[in-house]
Amino acid sequence: MNIVIYGTGGVGGYFGARLAQAGNKVTFIARGKHLEAIKKNGLQLKSIKGDYLVFPANATSNISEITDINLILVCVKTWQLEAAAKEINQVLSEKTMVISLLNGVNNAEVLSAVIAKKHLLGGLCKVVSKIEDFGVINHISFEPTIVFGELDNTKTERGLLLEKLFLNANITIKLTDNIQLEIWSKFLFISTISAIGALTRATIGEVLDSPQLKKMMRQTAEEIVAVAKAKSVYLLDELVEQQFKMMKSQPYNTTSSLQRDMMEGKPSELEAQNGTIVKMGLELGIPTPINAFIYYCLLPQENKARIKLKV
Repeated sequence: MNIVIYGTGGVGGYFGARLAQAGNKVTFIARGKHLEAIKKNGLQLKSIKGDYLVFPANATSNISEITDINLILVCVKTWQLEAAAKEINQVLSEKTMVISLLNGVNNAEVLSAVIAKKHLLGGLCKVVSKIEDFGVINHISFEPTIVFGELDNTKTERGLLLEKLFLNANITIKLTDNIQLEIWSKFLFISTISAIGALTRATIGEVLDSPQLKKMMRQTAEEIVAVAKAKSVYLLDELVEQQFKMMKSQPYNTTSSLQRDMMEGKPSELEAQNGTIVKMGLELGIPTPINAFIYYCLLPQENKARIKLKV
């Protein structure tokens, strides 16, 4: 397949490298010194599942240079999604498929406001990875997984084709018949731990060691479940317990991408995570006091990062 990785960070860099390793033609969209390093030295993947160097690596900052694209994996941050959709829309052919692997529950809506729905599938990923240095991706923990499916939850030939593509690249996958439930389940996990990690500047292990913080996380999760139910997405009661077991299985010093972005003074996905729950709660009449506390405590820092970015 001719594949474009739109956003070569921890997520895009990992899955793009594995797809390239499997023999697919992969082009990486990147910017600045990261792009320069990839062009010069290739894309270096360090991983607990085995290292790989994509060299030479196809890389550019301009997606309009690429033609006859079969698949675009969107791997930017949620606050960059609208701008990405406008660029992507310019290069679509009849056969192009677009899957967002971002955190958040509104990504399909943002994309479909610009891109015709026939191109879109729903998706998410599970991986703990980051840019270690320009041109270097470090996969730290978690079995890298892609979950995807049609937005109308039907099984299609293209879905089966993508299933083979990912399996051939030794990527753990799930072709689901309820992508909305899967997206909300991931959202529950990431939004329960990420912002509270940013607020406390603590690792997952440190947060779980504190009975008070662990209680706050549980309350955060319960509010998310209530909002999901009001949106007709029914998360099973035992899912919260499963999520906490999953958190406990991570390395003690694990941090989330949102937390790392905020600690480095960068714009984060705060609005797309806890901010979304607060706003949905207000619209639906669902109380979200813990999410609101975390969100509003972090909002001044987020606003400063956005202003700095514009300057």
